[in-house]
Amino acid sequence: MSYTTIDKPTDYFNTVLYTGNGASSRDITGVGFQPDFTWIKQRNGTFSHVLGNSVSGDNKFLTTNSSSAESTDSDKFRTFVSDGFQVGSHNGVNGSSNTYVGWSWLSGTTFTNDASSTGVGNLDSAGSASDISGLSVVTYTGGTGSAATIKHGLSSAPKMMWVKPLSGSGVWLVYHKDLPIKGQLQLQSSDAAYSHSGNIYWNGTHPTSSVFSIGTSGAVNASENYVVYCFADVKGYSKIGSYSGNSNADGIFVYTGFKPAFIITKASTTGQSWQLYDTKRNPFNQSNKVLFPNLNYAEQDDSSAAAIDILSNGFKQRVNDAGGNGSGNDYIYMAFAESPFVTSTGIPTTAR
Repeated sequence: MSYTTIDKPTDYFNTVLYTGNGASSRDITGVGFQPDFTWIKQRNGTFSHVLGNSVSGDNKFLTTNSSSAESTDSDKFRTFVSDGFQVGSHNGVNGSSNTYVGWSWLSGTTFTNDASSTGVGNLDSAGSASDISGLSVVTYTGGTGSAATIKHGLSSAPKMMWVKPLSGSGVWLVYHKDLPIKGQLQLQSSDAAYSHSGNIYWNGTHPTSSVFSIGTSGAVNASENYVVYCFADVKGYSKIGSYSGNSNADGIFVYTGFKPAFIITKASTTGQSWQLYDTKRNPFNQSNKVLFPNLNYAEQDDSSAAAIDILSNGFKQRVNDAGGNGSGNDYIYMAFAESPFVTSTGIPTTAR
């Protein structure tokens, strides 16, 4: 039995903690690879989240807690380097004596799809994709006036997607496999998932192993450029799913099949903030240090409001709180591995 295809998850995802020094150009190393997607957040202050990717290119970034257009600013995100990423002097990424976290992913192989030539989708796309890590970062231009299909670059269907217009202000739409197909969440919002009467977002169609679908909404199909982060399940490395809360300090256990390094959750049936945990900021259980992708808040450390145990094969909610474990509330999540539960050679992971 094959437990995983990735024995060393840090070859594809890694978290780095660092303290700022105010330098105008600084390489943040220790990632272990040259990323294609990096997400940075100041931990001890309220500057916005900063997301850069190799498809958009140097000096460009978006923020999850805002619907603002993509910005160009070399004082924030600058570029990727062989063992990490480069930042400028801005207090949001490198202020002297401030503390930061950077999460980085590898997608790997670039692609360009001329839909009329390849017959894959009916709208051109370009990006970077890896079947090994189950990640693709895709760009396309909308404005078709009708529903469209777009190549995502993976050979398995994405289970979660984040879509954001680049050239104009527009919301982050979130597709998740366990939400109604006419529904969606927003990454910059605490709102519960909501559905539209028509198929204006995903055209009433789940992604396939080659394409994803968009409807006619301007959130996904206006006459402008879009970026899409596509995430697929990879056994022993990444897991995208859902659970129901029980309002119990001895909370719900969520099986992932690996020891998570990174967990992001969101209540889908009630208005609660997104919650983000990782094992670098939380090296021991209980894991109380939480950041909120939809908010610019500093890192919170309050075991009465947000706390989980990160285990060898999943995670367990440890508080009675609507943000992550409210009775009768449904939640979606995405997790990436620190180590597989059992390696490809049959070696089990130890608990922490």
